[in-house]
Amino acid sequence: MIRISNFKSQIANLRFLIRNLRAIPFSLCLCASVVAWLSSCRNANPFTDEDFYVPVSEEGDRRTIEAVELTDHSTTPPVSVEDAAAAMSQDWKPAPIIEPGAPIELSLAEVRAAALANNLDLRVALYDPSISQTFIDEERARFEWAFTANARHNEIDAPTASQLNNSQATLDDFDFGVSIPMRTGGEVAVNLPVSRTSTNNQFSTLNPAYESDLRFSISHPLLRNAGVRPNTHGIRVARWQAEISDALTKLEAIRVLAIADRAYWRLYAVRKALEVAQQQYELAFAQLERARRLFNAGEVPGLDVTRAESGVAQTLESIILAENELLARQRELKVIINRPDLPVGSTNIIVPTTEPNPVLLELARSDLSDFAVSNRMEMLEQEIRLAIDASEIDFARNQKLPLVLVDYSYNVNGLSGNLGNSFDSLGSNRFQDWSAGISVEIPLGNEAAESRLERAILSRVQRLATRQQRELSIRQEVENAVDSLESNWQRILAARQSVILAAEVLAGEERMYGVGEDRTSTDVLNAAADLADAQLSEIRALVDYQISQVDIAFATGTILGQTLVTWEPLE
Repeated sequence: MIRISNFKSQIANLRFLIRNLRAIPFSLCLCASVVAWLSSCRNANPFTDEDFYVPVSEEGDRRTIEAVELTDHSTTPPVSVEDAAAAMSQDWKPAPIIEPGAPIELSLAEVRAAALANNLDLRVALYDPSISQTFIDEERARFEWAFTANARHNEIDAPTASQLNNSQATLDDFDFGVSIPMRTGGEVAVNLPVSRTSTNNQFSTLNPAYESDLRFSISHPLLRNAGVRPNTHGIRVARWQAEISDALTKLEAIRVLAIADRAYWRLYAVRKALEVAQQQYELAFAQLERARRLFNAGEVPGLDVTRAESGVAQTLESIILAENELLARQRELKVIINRPDLPVGSTNIIVPTTEPNPVLLELARSDLSDFAVSNRMEMLEQEIRLAIDASEIDFARNQKLPLVLVDYSYNVNGLSGNLGNSFDSLGSNRFQDWSAGISVEIPLGNEAAESRLERAILSRVQRLATRQQRELSIRQEVENAVDSLESNWQRILAARQSVILAAEVLAGEERMYGVGEDRTSTDVLNAAADLADAQLSEIRALVDYQISQVDIAFATGTILGQTLVTWEPLE
């Protein structure tokens, strides 16, 4: 009997559970369905952490080093050195590395203009000021007004111990308002909460009841985060960061111009070196012709002709090296100016038209160093960062203070059996209430705020030492550039004298060889090589003198010439 009774009671409990399951609200069933769908749909579930990393390439591709066989990429069958040397004629001349295209003349001013307009490094840097402006706008947006709205529906079904309380009720709450942040750290809010209440309480006077309020509230800190300065700290930092971005962009423009100037003069030097190598080849070939004529006349032995042929072969290597260097320097300048009509792979020959104009300059070192320190963008950057550090210290000091908040609210209340009458009651301003309060939060120990303040102070001290180091470095750059300018001027004068004397020696050797003096082709070729070395030294001295002027301009944060350069950020 006991077992049968227990079984019957279990059946009754099961029937009661089934009846209750039928009474489960539709909203709960909907929520359960959504959860089940999200758990079954992996790609549609925003809460899953699966497949958060999608590899770009297979793992094996990054761990395998491919091999390349250059012979497979050759446009002609490979030829050995022995076969190539056997096929050479006596008067062999090297073929150009690439077929030269149409020459394009460029002045230094045109190179600068193209570099400023097309250089990719500078184009990237010109976006930084615009990006910095977005951070300023973001910080300013912290004080924008905000419209707020809330809505909530409540279904209450609870057992009660008294008929004075409702067991079932429906609550609909709506709240509309405007939040106004203050630059002093406080917040003002204006809200219009509206609610509807429906209940089964038979003693309820209004059923349903509509309540509408008009609420004004203000909350403001007194110590921590109080005042305009700590609350506008982010705006100040963002503005200073924008100034740093402008300074660094200007520095990048100066750097690009300096690189363009140096590349231009290096290209000029290589073209002149190629002309010297070709001139040396012509001199060696002319000596070979003289040796052959004298040999045919029986005035010199055949060995002298061989010496002249060896001299011609030696000059060919100089031409080959100069041509290769010319291609590299042209390609370097093409990358810097990035002109559409001069792509990197083009065969066009760039002909520099601006000639060096060296003049003796005696610069005042101390004045130039002081000007560099006051004009360099790196020093301006350090000054701005020191200002940021000072603001960080002030903000960190403010964050050490206790948090004390005062708040005040004023309500105008309205209540009626319908919504319109509740608003009429609200307009009559018959029911009012207000409240005021204060809350205090004092950290015990406050070690985090102390550490942040100490870190801010140490960062500023470190920055001060960095500024002194940067100033010394700038003065050192100016001194080195001036020394280089003066030494290169002396090199120009020495090289000019060497060229004059070497040319006289070569003319004398050729004259003595032609009249049958005790001279060989080797003597003439050595004199020609000495002249070429002197000419190359003069070219290098002239170019280095121009580059020294560029270095001085870069060290002082300026550019050469009288033309000012103005840049604008890219939108």
